[in-house]
Amino acid sequence: MAGGAFVSAGTGKEYPGKITLYVFLTCIVAACGGLIFGYDIGISGGVTAMTPFLQKFFPKVYRQESGADSTNQYCKFDSIPLTLFTSSLYLAALVASFFASAVTKIFGRKVSMFVGGIVFLGGAAINGAAQNVAMLIIGRIMLGIGVGFSNQSVPLYLSEMAPYKFRGALNICFQLMITIGILCANLVNYGTDKIKSGQGWRVSLGLAGVPALIITIGALFLPDTPNSIIGHNKPEEARKHLQRIRGPVNIDEEFNDLVAASDESKMVENPWRNLLQRRYRPHLCMAILIPFFQQLTGINVVMFYAPVLFKTIGFGNNASLMSAVITGLVNVFATFAAIFIVDKKGRRFLFLEGGCQMFIFQVLVGVLIWIKFGTDGIAVIPKGYAILVVFCICMFVAGFAWSWGPLGWLVPSEIFPLEIRSAAQSINVSVNMLFTFIIAQVFLSMLCHMKFGLFFFFGGFVFIMTIFVYFFVPETKGIPIEEMSQVWKQHWYWGKFIPEDGHVEMAKPAKTVA
Repeated sequence: MAGGAFVSAGTGKEYPGKITLYVFLTCIVAACGGLIFGYDIGISGGVTAMTPFLQKFFPKVYRQESGADSTNQYCKFDSIPLTLFTSSLYLAALVASFFASAVTKIFGRKVSMFVGGIVFLGGAAINGAAQNVAMLIIGRIMLGIGVGFSNQSVPLYLSEMAPYKFRGALNICFQLMITIGILCANLVNYGTDKIKSGQGWRVSLGLAGVPALIITIGALFLPDTPNSIIGHNKPEEARKHLQRIRGPVNIDEEFNDLVAASDESKMVENPWRNLLQRRYRPHLCMAILIPFFQQLTGINVVMFYAPVLFKTIGFGNNASLMSAVITGLVNVFATFAAIFIVDKKGRRFLFLEGGCQMFIFQVLVGVLIWIKFGTDGIAVIPKGYAILVVFCICMFVAGFAWSWGPLGWLVPSEIFPLEIRSAAQSINVSVNMLFTFIIAQVFLSMLCHMKFGLFFFFGGFVFIMTIFVYFFVPETKGIPIEEMSQVWKQHWYWGKFIPEDGHVEMAKPAKTVA
């Protein structure tokens, strides 16, 4: 199969079942795990743009921001301690994802969600009451542990619960909740910045406890997935649960396939070592490259530091926070678009269209900032010009929100066989968090040194990853999750790694590495 021509993997199997009210409500509650991740992404950038917060914890940055120590717009917020405040969460999430893998596999997806919510709640309380930078960092680490557990379990839960024909839409609800969390954080920051006591940042950080409570309480009432129930040797209970979530249809074929997949997965003594088998090469590559490229889109440059970024390019404090609210709204509505399109147009269509859109508008943002600020970073930006910059950034955000944003979580969660699913998802989450951490840690320094060139840097990666999708990412829409091996067998490149038989190699995993 040459070039970018791909066909759906016609498995010949079509499990009956539509979206029942029960499965819809269950998936919405589970997807709320994305709220904690989104709220944190949005809240940190707004808080670090608040003057009282900087005065209390980062006085050096405050002096730079006020122009006392620096007049270069690009370097006003360049501070290792300040970026550590933001990025420490993602380093903690990286480490936590490996522990979450074991919890998810042994105790089930809902237990992992519950643990994540509880730890995140503790981190929110510590951050809201912080008296020094050490308390801030400890709180952020606890938030990171919560995010690691949530991001590990929620996408898997949604993909396993959803009918395969609607898996894309229901899984994207996780990304939708992330975007809603970001928007809520931006709105909270816009409001708390007006609190005259100077304690608005405490309200912003402490309110992270609200989404944490939602997922913690929600997890108590969620059922586990049929896959998890079968894995705990309760086939009859799993059959009844599958019947309930699929409705009044014949579930025999789907149930039998789930049992067969579970039996094979139990034969795997070490899923981490099995990931190195030749047959899992496509899955491992996707678990690494998709989250890697997702973070190298540069989206976190906008979402982490939106208020800081807008303030840096000449917006006032209020205007910068409002601009962040606008990008947050775009993010939410564009994600809704992905929900309606993903199971009709497919994953590849959104990947490719979104990649082209992001590349065009990211380059335009770089050019606009280059023209106005040059390399010295000293300029007053006119209102009309500022609106044009915000428009281009919003178009970039929209392109991400209906492509790499949701698909970066959807595609990995639906392609892994059950026997490696939990371990592979940990790889996906840990790579995502690793590069989120790196970008959060170095962005402000890169902005200071690379200036407008930073947008060209990320634009180059957007171009590369779009080419990667065209040649190496197959279409996965409409394929039952337990039949996904057919996708790789029919691929022009990955097919060479997939054996003809449908059985997992268990006997000698250490000798099957290509």
